[in-house]
Amino acid sequence: MTLSFRIALVGDFRSAAVAHQAIPPAIQLAADHLNLNISAEWLPTASITDTSVLEPYDAIWVVPGSPYQNDQGAMMAITWARVNDVPFLGSCGGFQYALIEYARNVIGWQDAAHKETDTEGRMVIVPLSCALIEETDDIIIEEGSVIAQAYGKLKTHEGYHCRFGVDPGFIAELESYPLRVTAWDREGGVRGIELPTHRFFVATLFQSERAALRNALSPLVVSLLRAAPR
Repeated sequence: MTLSFRIALVGDFRSAAVAHQAIPPAIQLAADHLNLNISAEWLPTASITDTSVLEPYDAIWVVPGSPYQNDQGAMMAITWARVNDVPFLGSCGGFQYALIEYARNVIGWQDAAHKETDTEGRMVIVPLSCALIEETDDIIIEEGSVIAQAYGKLKTHEGYHCRFGVDPGFIAELESYPLRVTAWDREGGVRGIELPTHRFFVATLFQSERAALRNALSPLVVSLLRAAPR
């Protein structure tokens, strides 16, 4: 029997965005690989005003494209997935917002901020020393991590379209909390996080979905869909 379920693509679709072009085929390739029927539905952030909008979905992917039209909608989707053990993937902007959501709602930094949109507060997300606009780079993955299990290896090469990353000063705050950093670039910059206590909660600054543009599977999309059936 082929399982069927729904995934919410939380973000504001832009046809010119390379990642947005890659997401539908990435999901279809992963669904075919797993023999799943997937209904992947774009959920504009402006439409997320309460959690009832999120309840029908079996998985949530906060896609690239920050700042979002409704930042609070994106945050609400991340909180819903984290608190309710709904499989979650965040890529690029989804990674950045997942860290801010965790800082605010778990660590207690109510003023956790993003330098792209905020002028005050404790900056969790800041400009990268070197912007990664349509660049690729090596990723080092922690052995035994969820990301390592997805890839089946400890090194990969991935694509980006971003100007912002994690403030190194914030990383020390995570040592007392379950959220773990499990992927880095060659210089030690944070590139992936995960929540081991969750069914599947992974976010990366890189855009693994771009693999679909060369007709290859994204290991993280496969893992998200594998975790989703109830």
